Amino acid sequence: MTHTSWAFFEKAEPEFAAAVQARFAQYPHHVLATLRKDGSPRVAGLNVDIRGGELWLGMMPGSMKARDLQRDPRFALHTNPGPGEEMPDGDVRISGRAVELVDPPELHRYAEETDTPHPFHLFYGDLTEVVHIGVEGDELVIRSWTPARGLHTIRRGNDDEPPREDPAPAS
Repeated sequence: MTHTSWAFFEKAEPEFAAAVQARFAQYPHHVLATLRKDGSPRVAGLNVDIRGGELWLGMMPGSMKARDLQRDPRFALHTNPGPGEEMPDGDVRISGRAVELVDPPELHRYAEETDTPHPFHLFYGDLTEVVHIGVEGDELVIRSWTPARGLHTIRRGNDDEPPREDPAPAS
């Protein structure tokens, strides 16, 4: 099974990855959705760290979101919308599977680099989808990327016209 790292995404779509990373950098705290034991959703806040080619999710020891991810690694991560209703840089969400880092030397190295207090849970994201939704003029623009399909753009107006797909970039 291959791992789709942040570095893979960034290499495949550098401009899109930069816009997504910039949106996460606007605020330190974001929203993580996990699945509870009974399959119902749980949402919780957390800080996101993109470094060393990975999307990192750090959590307090024994937190419910960490337990959720240990049991079922599927997650969705949503950027902090920020103040007001404007969101001039759009809305971003990332879906994937969380992989827990359990190697003590690697955990220690990460803690030293980020000034993270021990103990903690640390997961990296195996990305399955990255979505950016923004407004350009009178259109809602939905850009989504998956490892299999690549970047895909849909535009929707405020009229009765059906959504339209941007042509795929020439390779």
